[in-house]
Amino acid sequence: MYVIIVYDVEVERVAKVCQYLRRHLHWVQNSAFEGEITPARLERIRAELRDLIDEKKDTVYLYILPDPHGMRREVIGREKGSISTVL
Repeated sequence: MYVIIVYDVEVERVAKVCQYLRRHLHWVQNSAFEGEITPARLERIRAELRDLIDEKKDTVYLYILPDPHGMRREVIGREKGSISTVL
């Protein structure tokens, strides 16, 4: 499955969330990650994000697609984190 995760968290949690997601997905924009993962890994990511954030103050959006071929990705402007450079 292909996942896009974007988040808006309080300043004191930004680094922790970013560092955690960099271990699992490709960084593509400030507070935005994407990549192909297994359902089991998605569940682990969900659980860890719930532990890292304050659900009363922070927001995390997960967009889940069956595979990357079912979507079209366009970039307007400078691409910050090219996913083609990550193995």
